[in-house]
Amino acid sequence: MDLFDEAFESFGEQEPFGPREGFAGVLLGASACDGHISDEEVQCLMTTLARMRLYQHVPGNQFGSMMDRLLGILKRGGPEKLLDTAAPAVPPELRETAFANSCDIVLADGVVEPDEKEFLNNLMGRLEIAGDRALTIVRVMVVKNKG
Repeated sequence: MDLFDEAFESFGEQEPFGPREGFAGVLLGASACDGHISDEEVQCLMTTLARMRLYQHVPGNQFGSMMDRLLGILKRGGPEKLLDTAAPAVPPELRETAFANSCDIVLADGVVEPDEKEFLNNLMGRLEIAGDRALTIVRVMVVKNKG
């Protein structure tokens, strides 16, 4: 045990994610899963969150703080660490929505990297979405993003 372990033991402990943080965290992870976040991915992420009832009554400063917290986790641990924390907080009724919007974000820049495919496969499992249902969602999102 280091000298300061006990003193710092509870310092900086974060509250668990709620549905808002969970949903936004999954989408942010999708944006970053290929190692960078493109302008198109950021735009898709922000448009998606702005249109959802889940975020309608969230003041701007509170939304900014939430995104800062999510970005901090992403910077420190990467998309997988963010997904570890975010996915369990997505309510069951929003899991397919989170998956569909993650697909949309992955497709936003017009290129699907192997890391992005792996992320979606992992996300499918963590959100407990059946393989055939996930494939249907992916196919629809590909059609939506053609052109």
